[in-house]
Amino acid sequence: MGILNVTPDSFSDGGRFLDKTRAVQRAVEMAAQGADIIDVGGISTRPGSEAVDVKEELERVIPVVEALSGRIDIPVSVDTYRAVVAEAALGVGATVVNDISAMQFDPQMASVVAKSGAWIVLMHIKGTPKDMQLNPVYED
Repeated sequence: MGILNVTPDSFSDGGRFLDKTRAVQRAVEMAAQGADIIDVGGISTRPGSEAVDVKEELERVIPVVEALSGRIDIPVSVDTYRAVVAEAALGVGATVVNDISAMQFDPQMASVVAKSGAWIVLMHIKGTPKDMQLNPVYED
């Protein structure tokens, strides 16, 4: 999976792909290097991160997903925990939803994914990105 964070505060790429042209170029490079899927994320989920509003997440993700549609021959995933963002991305070419909350943060996510027939990647998080490192203890 090629990770493409279109956020200014990503801990993995430091906001290098905020520009749509650079983001698309990087996705094409990752596909050429053997990535089987490109995962586009528009909201940072690093420990301690603050959520951005839905409008901003949409403005970051949708142009990139749309530009990749038909440009690369591998699936495009949207990394989001918001159903409205997932639905919009699926509408412009994404075929996978990567949800860090396993559909727990947004009660509409399951129906959006089911209705679209998309694949879903269910992740685990303890708490939210803002507080997930406050008490990362498990008893089992």
